[in-house]
Amino acid sequence: QVQLVESGGGSVQAGGSLRLSCAVFGYTSSTISMAWFRQAPGKEREGVAMIDTDGMTTYAGSVQGRFTVSQDNAKGTLYLQMNSLKPEDSAIYYCAAGRRFSFSWTQARGFIYWGQGTQVTVSS
Repeated sequence: QVQLVESGGGSVQAGGSLRLSCAVFGYTSSTISMAWFRQAPGKEREGVAMIDTDGMTTYAGSVQGRFTVSQDNAKGTLYLQMNSLKPEDSAIYYCAAGRRFSFSWTQARGFIYWGQGTQVTVSS
């Protein structure tokens, strides 16, 4: 059973930075596709960034150039470095793992395993 535990959320002013971490238990992080999602109040959960088993990364257009997804396989940890944060980036951020390839990676149903989420709040 895969378990994902996020950390690193918090409050920051617009233009600031945060780094989220996701510890992976029960699986080798390098052998499973992983992603970061976010969900703001009243909105659907949306894919933010994905890293595939070959290390290829993909980003949502809204975060391209500002966010960077990476992983440390020795530590079994996925990261999301978020720079130039905007108030519209405020949301609960979730770590996800295990692709369902019949769905787009940006869709929540495109992944099997989920963390509990961590809150990110960006003030103007």
